[in-house]
Amino acid sequence: MRPRRTPHRTPRRSPRNPLREPSSRLPHRHSLPTRPARRTALRALALGALSCVLAAAPGTASTHETTGPLAVRIGFVAALSGEYADYGHDLQNGVQLAIDDANAQGVKIGDQTARFELVSLDDRADPRLGMQAATRLANQNVAAVVGHFNSGTAIPASRIYESAGIPMIAPAATNPFLTAQGFANTFTVISNDAQNAGIAGAWAVDEIKARRIAIVDDRSAFGQGEADVFERTVKAHGGTVVTREFAMSDAGDTIDFGPQLARIQAAGTDLLYFGGLARQAAALVRQMKAHSMNAQFVGGGGVAFPEFARLAGTAGEGALAWEYGRPLAQLPEGPRFAQRFKRRFGAEVLAYAPFGYDAAWAAIHAMAAARSANPEVWRGALQTLSFDGVTGRIAFDERGALRNGASTLYRLKQGAWVPVMTRGG
Repeated sequence: MRPRRTPHRTPRRSPRNPLREPSSRLPHRHSLPTRPARRTALRALALGALSCVLAAAPGTASTHETTGPLAVRIGFVAALSGEYADYGHDLQNGVQLAIDDANAQGVKIGDQTARFELVSLDDRADPRLGMQAATRLANQNVAAVVGHFNSGTAIPASRIYESAGIPMIAPAATNPFLTAQGFANTFTVISNDAQNAGIAGAWAVDEIKARRIAIVDDRSAFGQGEADVFERTVKAHGGTVVTREFAMSDAGDTIDFGPQLARIQAAGTDLLYFGGLARQAAALVRQMKAHSMNAQFVGGGGVAFPEFARLAGTAGEGALAWEYGRPLAQLPEGPRFAQRFKRRFGAEVLAYAPFGYDAAWAAIHAMAAARSANPEVWRGALQTLSFDGVTGRIAFDERGALRNGASTLYRLKQGAWVPVMTRGG
């Protein structure tokens, strides 16, 4: 008999359980991501997320995110404390009013409505503090900077903004060297001293026929700069400078001009030009009266302000001063700006607030035209910009200086500055 054959049966396979899979069927352990590789992958994910945050940070344009407003920070630096704080706050308020207006109008940058924010810093008109403020703003990646108040801080700060690639639009610094540096990121919305002091020098010789001219400056970058231009222009027009004097600006209105005035009086001076600000100018005319001097006082920019009239008293009567721009009351939007300014801040326009307003709008208009808040993108639009501001037509030459700036001669009459004539613009 043959042995009985047992039918062959194929073993039944259980459903595959990956947790109990024989090790030979699992990937080799060296093919799994190692810990360093996993860390690298996580780091890449983190950097990717960070780049998305930075792309939407204020001061950098993000054209991908269109669901909310685009936050744009504009930096501002001026003297907000110390001797020149009144000028600094006046400027700051002008810039703030421009930002308020832009936000109320819903200005668009690309497809997004922009929400502008002012980041203000105090430099006390000190070059060292000005450079520190510029560095802070550069580190905060602001989209633009309006500032600084004085040339002594604006010039060194401009080098920091140039390195950071952030446009600086100066509303009050007037030394021509500021834009003569040839920086791509430096602009001014106010006449410079080559225009203002140059007009004053030509006028002194050609129109009022001053024969023996003395010059005093406060040795600041601003005061000395405009005095230098005035002197060169006087000599170029055939005039005579009998003496050039100076006094340090940090003494304020307590400064003693006695030694300088003695030399000026001995030289038979018939016109005295001062390069500096209102407080020192007021001290100078008080002491001129005390010395019984008959020379005509002529101030450069920064003198024809209420502070001079208040500090000079009756000694200031008849003083003359060349100031930047046209009288606010004679500008198409000037009276309305003054009313809105007083309603918003409870104070009269002191000096340069309209220039601060126009400087801020220059940046805003350029960003809107370029459809970007990235300085590398909108800077080019700023260079070709042209619009009617409160102070007049705003457009820049190839160096960033204001084209066709105007200057106005004022006379102090019964304690108030009265326009006499305007040149340029």
